Amino acid sequence: MHVAHLSLTDFRSYASVELGLEPGVTAFVGPNGQGKTNLVEALGYVATHSSHRVANDAPLVRQGATRAIVRCAVHRDDRRALIELEINPGRANRARLNRSPVSRARDVVGLLRTVLFAPEDLALSKGDPSERRRFLDDLLVARTPRFAGVRADYDRVLKQRGALLRTAAQARRGARSPRRQERDSGFAAAGAGDVLSTLEVWDAHLARHGAELLRGRLELIEALRPLVAGSYAALAPSSAPATLAYRSSLSTGVDAGEGGQEAEVPGERGSSDTQTLSTDLGKTLEDRLRERLLEVRQSELERGVTLVGPHRDDLILGLGDLPARGYASHGESWSFALALRLAAYDLLRADGGDPVLILDDVFAELDSQRRRRLAEMVAPAEQVLITAAVPDDVPGELTGSRFDVAEGSVTRVR
Repeated sequence: MHVAHLSLTDFRSYASVELGLEPGVTAFVGPNGQGKTNLVEALGYVATHSSHRVANDAPLVRQGATRAIVRCAVHRDDRRALIELEINPGRANRARLNRSPVSRARDVVGLLRTVLFAPEDLALSKGDPSERRRFLDDLLVARTPRFAGVRADYDRVLKQRGALLRTAAQARRGARSPRRQERDSGFAAAGAGDVLSTLEVWDAHLARHGAELLRGRLELIEALRPLVAGSYAALAPSSAPATLAYRSSLSTGVDAGEGGQEAEVPGERGSSDTQTLSTDLGKTLEDRLRERLLEVRQSELERGVTLVGPHRDDLILGLGDLPARGYASHGESWSFALALRLAAYDLLRADGGDPVLILDDVFAELDSQRRRRLAEMVAPAEQVLITAAVPDDVPGELTGSRFDVAEGSVTRVR
């Protein structure tokens, strides 16, 4: 798989740009702040419908414009697809495939597959659980595009259920004064039953979509384990071995999430049995999610948040018997983040067709040894796109085409 052409209209700093690309290595070189990352960010957005730099779409649209358009021609084997995304902040994005509209923008997810390395990837090792959940879910969608719908359905249910819980929590907190107690006692008598019955409906939806997402994550981790271990050993041969485990809010108390102390899923570290969690005590994942939601209901009604589900889980990175977060050195943390991306690349390639490798200002962050090893590992890829501030940041093992990026223009020099 490779991108043959990239066209941008009102995307980030570019009013308009047209780039012809080829298989092999292409480097975009220029000082920081000139728009190099904007080019590869656009391709990453086509692949995942999200940016590795910002959480919402508004910054992707050039100042003064109302929308941005990204078009790319993708070649895979002997097939060619022209993908067009219209980015509309605050409104639904639109997509076209081979110049014909598709019913939903997410219907073009999976036609371009990328693996993107960036300085932000250090958050995979050092950041909050949300960074690692996003890594898993993005890779799930890249491998199996139907998970884009599963993920969207789960997020929609979570939002609706959260709104209901917040309403209930606000009513409870408002019952502190005698007057409010009298008012809310009437509210409770009239509406508490409706709230609980509505909550049960959302519980069922959350458990169904959450179980599917959780099962996908568990199976994905099983596939990633040996690949991460191998990539990490190649990047940092003198370090302790890299391990992966999964922490689930199904196994613990209610205070899970961004800083929670969830227990590991039984049997998930080093186990080949991805169904351990779902078959425990003869219960399915959906059964266990519904059971846990009932167990924490009182706490949820008091706090106004959903305390159980995949949105509160974490991928635990380990070095030997220690967690990487808090114990790994800066170099080890970088190596682990790179190992995760390399494992994702190997997994997608094993599914059929090399994904496009994007290295966004990565080599400047690495010492000479890790720089050389990474270059050797990615050199065989069908297409590698690199951004660098100076030509010397591009390793000699990765020679190929080069564009200079400066003052809003992109000029091919080789």
